[in-house]
Amino acid sequence: MVQSRRDKASERSQSNDQRRKTNKTNKTDKHEQRERQEHHRPTGKIGRKPAPPQTDSTLLKADTFTNAPKVSRRTLTKEEREELAKQEENQRQEEQRLALMADKGPLARWWIRLQHSRDKVSFGMAIVALGVVYGDIGTSPLYTAQTFLTGQGGLGNVDREAVLGMLSLVFWSITLITTVKYVLIAMRIDNNGEGGIFALYSLIRKYGAWLTIPAMLGGAAFLADSVLTPAVSISSAVEGLRTIPAFVPIFKTNPNLSLAITAVIIALLFSVQSRGTESIGKVFGAVVLVWFSFLAIVGIASLGNDWSVFEALNPVHGIRFLFSPHNVAGIALMGTVFLSTTGAEALYSDMGHVGRGNIYFTWPFINIALVLNYFGQGAWMLRNQNNPTYAGVSGLNPFFEMMNTDVRYVAVVLSVTAGIIASQALITGAFTMVSEATGINWMPHLQVRYPARTRGQLYIPVVNAVLCIATLTVLAIFRDSEHISAAYGLALTITMITTTILLAVYMWFHGYRALAVAFSIVFLTIQTLFFVASMAKFMHGGWFTMLLTMVILLIMVTWNDGTKIERSQRRHMRPSDFLPALDKLHGDFRIPYYSDNIVYLTSDTEMKRLDTDIFFSIFADHPKRARAWWAISVETADQPFTREYAVENFKTNYVFRVRIRIGFKVSQSIPAYIHQVMHDLSRTGELPQQKSVYPKIDADPDIGTIRYVLVHKALMPESNISAREALSLRMKYAIRHLVGSPIKWFGLAPYNPQIEVQPLFVTTRRPPRLRRETVKATDAHRASGPSAGAGAAAGTGGKSGKIEIKIADSTAASGVSASLARLAAEKSIAENPAVEKPAENAAASGAGKTDGSGDADRLAEKPAQSAEKTGETAVEQSAEKPASAVPKTRENEAGDAD
Repeated sequence: MVQSRRDKASERSQSNDQRRKTNKTNKTDKHEQRERQEHHRPTGKIGRKPAPPQTDSTLLKADTFTNAPKVSRRTLTKEEREELAKQEENQRQEEQRLALMADKGPLARWWIRLQHSRDKVSFGMAIVALGVVYGDIGTSPLYTAQTFLTGQGGLGNVDREAVLGMLSLVFWSITLITTVKYVLIAMRIDNNGEGGIFALYSLIRKYGAWLTIPAMLGGAAFLADSVLTPAVSISSAVEGLRTIPAFVPIFKTNPNLSLAITAVIIALLFSVQSRGTESIGKVFGAVVLVWFSFLAIVGIASLGNDWSVFEALNPVHGIRFLFSPHNVAGIALMGTVFLSTTGAEALYSDMGHVGRGNIYFTWPFINIALVLNYFGQGAWMLRNQNNPTYAGVSGLNPFFEMMNTDVRYVAVVLSVTAGIIASQALITGAFTMVSEATGINWMPHLQVRYPARTRGQLYIPVVNAVLCIATLTVLAIFRDSEHISAAYGLALTITMITTTILLAVYMWFHGYRALAVAFSIVFLTIQTLFFVASMAKFMHGGWFTMLLTMVILLIMVTWNDGTKIERSQRRHMRPSDFLPALDKLHGDFRIPYYSDNIVYLTSDTEMKRLDTDIFFSIFADHPKRARAWWAISVETADQPFTREYAVENFKTNYVFRVRIRIGFKVSQSIPAYIHQVMHDLSRTGELPQQKSVYPKIDADPDIGTIRYVLVHKALMPESNISAREALSLRMKYAIRHLVGSPIKWFGLAPYNPQIEVQPLFVTTRRPPRLRRETVKATDAHRASGPSAGAGAAAGTGGKSGKIEIKIADSTAASGVSASLARLAAEKSIAENPAVEKPAENAAASGAGKTDGSGDADRLAEKPAQSAEKTGETAVEQSAEKPASAVPKTRENEAGDAD
């Protein structure tokens, strides 16, 4: 009875224990299921998991240490609100002023229409235009007449016919090239207010692929000329200090002083570019206004009462002298005349910086001042052609000589300033052209800053640094303006010819075909003469500009070809293509989280698709499982202070496509904006809530860990592309590595972003199939060596005197010859033929599995014993597995027996 009660109590106890275990297991399963549902909950109501209480204080401490940037609640800063309010007030006052003028007559109404058009004029921007646009063409009087005298053999060889011919060619070159071609025609053809050869190409590239050639060539030549302009303009002006009597002893004692001064000025000029052309232009504009006024005044003073030089307005004088036997320089004279128009292309390129209307407003004043100064220099040459004082004087410069000594001090100071301003015109033009080349994928994407109020005024740090280094290099190579001017202008003639071609194509396809033909004939003839004449400079320094042109052209061609090859693959996926795989990975709990959030930066702004690079990055190697994947693109808006974003979640809570639009004046620090987007989506329930358990550098406990990933491309060896295309891709990737990375531009460097390399999916070559061969007897003999090496026999002498055969590793017998083991096997078979029969029977019956291995062991004993008898060492005995250890066919056995 007692025992029975004890048994029943024990059974009840075991039953209770079993129920408790079952309940505990069920609770654990339910808890795990709830946790999984929490991780994989669809968009809607979000469950909250409380964080450990000690976590909050730790995270708050991390916040005080990292001081990570965070967005404020306002979309504009105080300074931005004040600037916008000021702009609105100025606009309101302008509207009121124009409204009052509406009743003042037809002229006032015309002015009102002008101020509401794209040709709007403002006094402030007109001053900026003087400083930014006209610097290069404003320094031409410094060296054009001087180069003319040098080419004609001195002032004594110049007569009235020569002077009038030179002045006529200069006047009509300025009129036709600068005024007609660029001001009246080219500037009417703009791309959203931007000028330059690349903006022009963007308008007409749909009319033919061949247009890429002149556009690239002209742009490369312009950028090459941008390197020489600061060097020649500033050095020629600084060298004017040598004409001041007080400085003559100093320059004689220090012959390299002018070179050092020029280098310092160039370095300072490039260092202030980050302040923007508006702030620079206001200072330079006032100086240029004084400079051109000075040019006009000294020109009029030199003319005196002799206005007969204005006979040169007749183009017959220029044409007659060009082909006259008295023209010592011959066709090279056109190269000298071309120097008077060197700033025309920069005038067109800088249109986006200051506006077309302000250039129209200021050009008449500039044109008149230039003509008066050139004709004043001509009048001085006519008065002094027989002056014995200047006989035999080399390097005579009529610009300085036509002034009194006291006025010459002012002229030198102003010319130095004008040389700096000339450099500014080319630098701002280079920024514009590189930005436009980036937009059409001819150059790598670079960091662009907008330091002024308008987007047209930009600053590119990489281009600024490259131009500065290249200009200083030119200065170090040529050392003075005389040698630099020998190389100057050749590249720019190429730019002008290519611009003429593109303008003619635009006019042809827009219905002005007769005008296009006439335009092409006239301007291509003139500019071809300029180019042929400038080619005389090739061996005297022109080779350098042509070399720079070829290097820049190579970069453009390389980047363009590489971009086309990359786009030849399928680059985007529809939601139906990528969502099934991502959904499966998101719910696969066997794979640990790579990060809570994985953020990819992409240049694609289309919201309804996903880059293949991102998709394969997620699944490459070990799949990158995350709570959410993000593909983010960044756009620069035309307004200065825009801050907007848009989100596409593809009806999920784990895939997000985000487009951020920020104004060109807004700092592109992306991490702070990404955190804001995540918080906004978390509050709306579109993103499941995330909590950080441990401190992070971003000090944001309400958002999980974030991993930034950038994907770069790599060419596969099997890609079916030519050697030139492969070289283009490699060069493109090398250039991209040199010019910088989006990691810096978007402020990702402190967050340790990951850079991945994905294969470039272009068409690949199919290699021919392998053909399977039948193993022959000779192959078996040949294979016996390696197989013996893989299974070396090691003999150890025991008490019974038997030799044990052990299968060694493949690396254990690397130093022993395979032929020794094979010869030993053949010798053992010859001494004891009986051992061959079991292996033969096994091979004949097809049972070479167990018995065959036993036969192999018995066959292996003989070679080992033979080796022992002949006194071989233990290492030699354990050399390689003999050939008999390999299962044989009858043919192999017969071969061994033979």
